[in-house]
Amino acid sequence: MGTTATFNSTFLRGSLNIYSPSSPSQNCTVKFNCREECWRTTITMQQPQSLRSLCGAQGKAGGPVAFPGTEEYAPENGAHQNIESSSSSTSSPSPSSAIDFLTLCQLLKTTKRKGWVNHGIENAESIADHMYRMAAMALIVVDLPGINRDRCVKMAIVHDIAEAIVGDITPSDGIPKEEKSRRERKALDEMCEILGGGSRAEEIRDLWNEYENNSSLEANLVKDFDKSSILQVELILQASEYEIDHRRTLDEFFESIKGKIQTDIGKAWVAEILARRNERLNFAGK
Repeated sequence: MGTTATFNSTFLRGSLNIYSPSSPSQNCTVKFNCREECWRTTITMQQPQSLRSLCGAQGKAGGPVAFPGTEEYAPENGAHQNIESSSSSTSSPSPSSAIDFLTLCQLLKTTKRKGWVNHGIENAESIADHMYRMAAMALIVVDLPGINRDRCVKMAIVHDIAEAIVGDITPSDGIPKEEKSRRERKALDEMCEILGGGSRAEEIRDLWNEYENNSSLEANLVKDFDKSSILQVELILQASEYEIDHRRTLDEFFESIKGKIQTDIGKAWVAEILARRNERLNFAGK
């Protein structure tokens, strides 16, 4: 998977760009795959100083300098500027901002969900694993009056995105809910800044706030898939699967959902999960 490096960073774009000075102002460190960045740095430092000064700036033809092996993907003369200006006019992220943002999101794929780790589950799911299945739930849920399924899918993808920076904070960390929310909101602001602001960043922020505040029917449904107070549909489905894979019981996860489900579809799915679990446990007890 390449070299892994550690960066002290506020996650501003400069801290992810080898051509811009880093501006560390937090004590947190972040690790991510940087094989390409290390390779690009090595290639750059092997060039004469006169060529180094061009890297990340303008080439003789008015475009960015292409590194070896990237010539096929280099924009035509002037195209880079057109992409940037087009992105600005439509409020969509520039290619540079988009790749910085997606590089940070890679941490969602590698950060394990702490609740399972604390229960001794080997090869526990990642934050991205959890978010993906929640999005799949929103994708296949029956059409419900007044609920926009597309918005539910987007909300499921966004709801834990700030954990790319703060990690998976659980009650076992002893951090009050208000402090957890404050840290995640600050992290979300930094991620939106990395994305360059604009309409895409605002959409992510709006979806996250809507979920956090449980302020819509869509948020009610997605919280049923995720958690309302403690644990809900996606987690008890995962708990049921871990019971099978690890041959153990995780009763506390199932006890914690009582009285917490908000929607009829959520109640129906929970009933199905519990029925299958009870049948499995009864069969195993015979």
